[in-house]
Amino acid sequence: MNIKTRTLVIGAVAVVGIVAVVTRASHLQFGSRYTSPQANVAATIAGKQISIEYYAPSMHARKIMGGLVPFGEVWCTGANWATKITTEGNLEMGGLKLPAGSYSIWTLPNQNEWTLIINKQTGQFHLNYDSSRDFGRTKMNLKKLAAPVETFTIELRSDTSNKGTLALLWETTEASIPFTVVQ
Repeated sequence: MNIKTRTLVIGAVAVVGIVAVVTRASHLQFGSRYTSPQANVAATIAGKQISIEYYAPSMHARKIMGGLVPFGEVWCTGANWATKITTEGNLEMGGLKLPAGSYSIWTLPNQNEWTLIINKQTGQFHLNYDSSRDFGRTKMNLKKLAAPVETFTIELRSDTSNKGTLALLWETTEASIPFTVVQ
């Protein structure tokens, strides 16, 4: 290797090292930025497709319930953009009779009780909740999980031919609500 090539290689290694140090220092000084990837879940129940599109944040050693997800405040049930549910069939969830269509899902978490909020608006940024567009609200079931769930997860479980469960899992909390697909 000639001296010119060696100098270029040493220079490139030095630049990479400096960039790594500066990047690490900026993360220590300003905190790292966590991303929440897109996720989706779908199920066919009673011949009707139900799908949910959401962004899935992770714990990253943070306190979630009562911390990142504050109690007593409406939460967008995910991150970035409002979680969207689309159903081909009419659903009954708690006291709500939800016609086929697309809606956003919000929740009102508390330590001992959660409320599911179905909103008629979709596509809004996670801070742009408009209660005047609510379709309705209903109570959810709460369960403490034995092991923590690192990344926020939404599940659609098929219970019988026309019944299912919508479940939200994160940290050591599962908030769920049974639903029926109405023919």
